[in-house]
Parts: sequence; C-alpha cells; structure tokens
Amino acid sequence: MTLEKAQQAVTAARQAVSVMAKGLAARVEENGRLSREKLDQIQPEAFEFARSLAEVEAAEAALRFAQRVNQPYESDLAKIYAATAARRTAERAIFNPDGYGVDDQTVQLLREQTSFISETLSSQNLDRVGRALLEKDRLYSGAYGLSDDHEEIRATFARVADEKVAPLAEHIHRHDDIIPEDLLKEYVDLGVFGISIPEEYGGSYIDNLTMCLATEELSRGSVGAGGSVITRPEIASKAILKGGSEEQKKKWLPRIAQGKEFISVAVTEPNAGSDVASLQVTAKKTDGGYLINGEKTWCTFAGRASTFILLARTGERSDGWRGLTMFLVEKEAKISTDDHHRFEYTQPQGGTVAGQAIPTIGYRGMHSFSVSFENYFVPEENRISGEGEGFKLQMAGFAGGRIQTAARAVGLMEAALREGISYARERSVFGQPLAEFSMTSAKLAQMAASLMASRQLTYHVCELLDEGEGQMEASLVKLMSCRDAEWVTREALQIHGGMGYSEEYPVSRYFIDARVLSIFEGAEEVLALSVVARSHLTEVIKNG
Repeated sequence: MTLEKAQQAVTAARQAVSVMAKGLAARVEENGRLSREKLDQIQPEAFEFARSLAEVEAAEAALRFAQRVNQPYESDLAKIYAATAARRTAERAIFNPDGYGVDDQTVQLLREQTSFISETLSSQNLDRVGRALLEKDRLYSGAYGLSDDHEEIRATFARVADEKVAPLAEHIHRHDDIIPEDLLKEYVDLGVFGISIPEEYGGSYIDNLTMCLATEELSRGSVGAGGSVITRPEIASKAILKGGSEEQKKKWLPRIAQGKEFISVAVTEPNAGSDVASLQVTAKKTDGGYLINGEKTWCTFAGRASTFILLARTGERSDGWRGLTMFLVEKEAKISTDDHHRFEYTQPQGGTVAGQAIPTIGYRGMHSFSVSFENYFVPEENRISGEGEGFKLQMAGFAGGRIQTAARAVGLMEAALREGISYARERSVFGQPLAEFSMTSAKLAQMAASLMASRQLTYHVCELLDEGEGQMEASLVKLMSCRDAEWVTREALQIHGGMGYSEEYPVSRYFIDARVLSIFEGAEEVLALSVVARSHLTEVIKNG
C-alpha cells in the first residue's frame, strides 16, 4: 500500500471528524452559543470526538514526516498509524451515527477505506514491519527528522540521560529518594532550567522544539528525576514573561535559569483539581502585601523549592476565575536529605508554611506535597500582573506545561520500546527467541507507530507555538500521547511477562510512571471536554 492510499484514508477520517463536529455542535448549541450544560449531557461522545480529532492530527503529522524523510520503514509506521486512526474514527462514526449526526454518505466514505485498513493492519504486514524494527542495529523507533542543529541538541541530552540520569533512576524510584544535588548541578550546567527563558534574561531559549527534545531524552532516563525538572520552570517562566513587569523579569528569570530559584507550582487544591476557577486559598490585602491562607496539594518539588508560583483568590468566590491572582511566594529551601518528605518554615513576621509529601506509586524524584499556608506574608512586589489576572497567566503557563508533558510521554514510550525490543531479542520461550513470534513483532510495530505519531505531532505543535498559535493543539497532543504512553509501556511490560512485573527490569517503572501523565497538567477528561471539544465545537457554532 502506498502513502497515497494512507492519505486517502486519513482524508476520509478528517471529513468524518468534520461531520461529527457539526453533529455534536448542533446538539450543544443554544442561542448561537455553546451550552456547557448541553455539552455535559453528551460527555462520552465529546470525549471520543476529541480522541478522533487528536488521532487524525497525529496521522497527518506522521504522513508529512514520512513523505519528508522518504524511507520505507518510516513510511510503513506512518501507514500503520494512519490505518489505526481511520479505523478508530470509523468505529465511532459507524456504530454511533445518531450520537454524532453522521450521514450515510460519510459512513460509505469510511467503509471505502476498509481494504487499506485491513491490509495495513493485517498480521502479515505488522509482522513484516516488526521484524524490520528488530533487525535494526540501533534500539530506537526510527528517524527523528531533525535538522543538524536540533539533532546535536538531542544527542547531547541523550548522553546525559544515558550516563547521568538512567544509572540513578531505579534507586530513586525504589527508595522514593530525591534528585541528588550533583544531578541538579548537571542540569544547571546544561541550561535545563533556562531552556524556556530568553537569552536576554539569562536563559538558553532557542525554540519549543529544543525544550521538547531535552524533555524527551531526559524522560527516557527518568520521568520523575529527568524530564519533569523542566516543567515547573517552564510554567513559571511563561507566566512571568506574559504578565511580569520588566523589573520582575530581570530579578526572577535569571535566578530560575541559573538554578538559584527552584520552583514549585501551587495551583491544585484538595477540593479543586482541574476546576481552577473554584480555588479557595485566599490572599488578603495587608500592609505592604498579602496574607496567604489555605491548603494546596500536588505541589511537586515543594520541599526543595525556594519559590512557589501560587494562584490565590483575591476576589470573592462568586467571581470565579476572575478573582484569582498569581504570586511568587518565597520560602526556605529544604536541601537536607535526612527527611525530605516534610518541611516547615516560619517567617520573621510569624506566618507559616508546612508541607507533607504525598505517597505515590511512581513519578518519584521530586515528591509531590500537600502544603498549608497560615497568614503567610507575600510582598506586593511579588504579585505578577494585576489582581484578577492570575487565571490567564496560569493558562499561558499550562500550554507550555502540556506540550512539555507530551514530550515526557514520548520519551517514556521510547524507553519502553527499547526495553521491549531488547528483551524480545534476548528471551527464548518454547525453544525460540521471543522476537521470532509474530505476536511479538506485530505488537512492536504498533508500539513504534504510536510512538512515531505522538513524536511527530509533538514536534508539529512546537512549530505552532513558536508562531504564537497552537494553544488548543498543545492540549490535544497531551491528551493523545499520554494515553498512548500508558498502552506502549503496558505492552512493553507484557513482552517481559512475569519479569516485567518485578523490579528487576526498568519497564515496571515505565508502566507506573506513565499512569500519571494522563492525570497531571490537565486530566484527560478535562482536556478532551473543556479544552479540545469545547473550543472546536465553539468554532463550528461560530462559523455556522
């Protein structure tokens, strides 16, 4: 099958998604606007629609990449993902035509792709592509399609992942340890913390792709102790760059870039997760600043951090998101490793902040804390932008955090695929190598196709963000890649059989770490419904 056939299938899927969008838009429209209440009534269809939209976008990114590199193996992977995306869209549309408002013509168009889909996803073809992967000298999924400069950047971070991060990853995971200071210094020397900060403010920013390449490779070594160290400075720097004064930019950004200020993000609360507009932690005006009271949770790296980027309510609860303001909240950094699961700090003014690490099954290296503030003073100069501007600043930071999380998922998938290939080559069952079984080779082919699609869509969204666009697409690729990372790491563990469930191989860590990706930086349900589906359907209604 040619790439042209694959393109035809994806085009058919794209047309079907457009029809589905119009059908859903008609169901949620009220007086020319999207009704949130009506959208909530069709959440299952809206969620699956968002998945289809993401998969079609990824298939198109994979096909563009395959056409550019013009290599048989990469073309085969692109065709496999294109067939998978077309099949999934067809299943949603054909088996729920009334839910999506799909007409007979659209159903017929999708049915016409059956030959391409069945041949591409046949056991014979998947086995053939999987064996091509197993015969490669290097253990990776295929070409990356990078410029020479970006490939050099990727290779630099790959060496650090292999030589510095990976050797520590298992110990940190099994002992629930914290990132050692030597590794943090290594990150500082590499410019990791300034990778989203412009050079004029002491950073090393080049573009979003560079940030994602660093994230991807470090996450391949460890998600918790590698790629995730970029997330908090990424979110903080984006918010400061968008809303901070020139004085704040000159003060804070160089210190973040140089690792003199480690950041923790304090947004989520026990009774307000993804519903940011319902936050209750208060910031009450006082002489010279504000007093912070209340509890935040899932504040990653809060013990070691010297600064929180905190979203608090300066208005009334009835103001919703319009009453939220962002602050830079300083505290004493806890560097001691004798007990890095808790901290407490009392200000000279008498205010206190205390934190307790939340036990988690994975994502270890920085710890996530519940943090309580009691009359904690923040000077007015540490308020970013005006009162009531916090929600907008936080959303600007989250866009960067979401594309960065997609890159974390890609790095984790790459690590899992490599482990799956390596074990399949080494392990023998029933008198022959595991790699010789068609089930194994077919599985590896599908894993590699999912990885390539997520990677290429991530790189494409980086380009959009560089052009000042791609806010919704950052959520879309995060939605898709994080769910796919769960599947790829699961299949890698399955290839290992019983040994995959032990801690003898890192694949068990990959599987556990992958599970958190669809939860933080926007739970997949929230991204699918409140960001991807909502924004897309709003545009459909707006354009008639």
